[in-house]
Amino acid sequence: MSNDPRGRPAADEVPAEASPASATSVDNALRLLRLVGERPALRVAEAADVLGVARSTAHRLLAALRRRGFVIQDRPNGAYRPGPALQEIGLAAVNRIDIRRVARPVLEQLREETQETVSLALLEGTNIRFVDGVESPRSVRVGNRTGVVRPAHAAAVGKAILAGLPDRELTRLYPDDRLPGSATGAAPTDLATLRAELDEVRAQGYAVNWEETTEGVCAVAAALRDTVGQPLAGLGIAAPISRMKDVAAIRALAPAVLRGAESVLERLPRPQ
Repeated sequence: MSNDPRGRPAADEVPAEASPASATSVDNALRLLRLVGERPALRVAEAADVLGVARSTAHRLLAALRRRGFVIQDRPNGAYRPGPALQEIGLAAVNRIDIRRVARPVLEQLREETQETVSLALLEGTNIRFVDGVESPRSVRVGNRTGVVRPAHAAAVGKAILAGLPDRELTRLYPDDRLPGSATGAAPTDLATLRAELDEVRAQGYAVNWEETTEGVCAVAAALRDTVGQPLAGLGIAAPISRMKDVAAIRALAPAVLRGAESVLERLPRPQ
């Protein structure tokens, strides 16, 4: 209670303003989050230079962000990268956009261009779920798989998304280095083999599936990324292998799916 007869709060009841030092720390932490989101990796020395602080201060701030999951390190004393907490915030914002609505015109455009079935999929743990698709107009075609769930490591759309995740996230998803079985037995069965394939996906920008999820079906896919480069979904083109004949034929559709992924990125709302 206040003892001031005019009803004003006593001095010790007035909320204290944040001290200049704490305000500066908060501001620097927020600046670090922006830097981590903008760069592939951030080292302590770089953070200190940008913020204009001592390396010990930059290290302390990054360590606090790491404890809260906003940044991760691939190894001790290594560079810092976006962590799961930061990615969850980004995904929450994108979920409000409705990626299906943004990507739908691109799916239809790719179907007209390639005359094959085009799908959109999201990562759900170690699986992917197809959330939208448009079928090929041809009589022999891959059907619309909206609602279907497949192992991420076997599907082209899943591998495209997994290739965009940090190494630590892959270890979290597959902690015992063993992968779930696939329907055809053609998919990788251990994490080391998958990692090697994901290295190739990163190098070429797209992933391929040749009868790894369904016999007689092949696919090529690229990740749909947000405005800071994090994978949001997978965009894939699927076709019967009776028409493709060999892996080179499905790979020939990679430029189309990569253009589609870029087109979706251009349609995403930009941060204000």
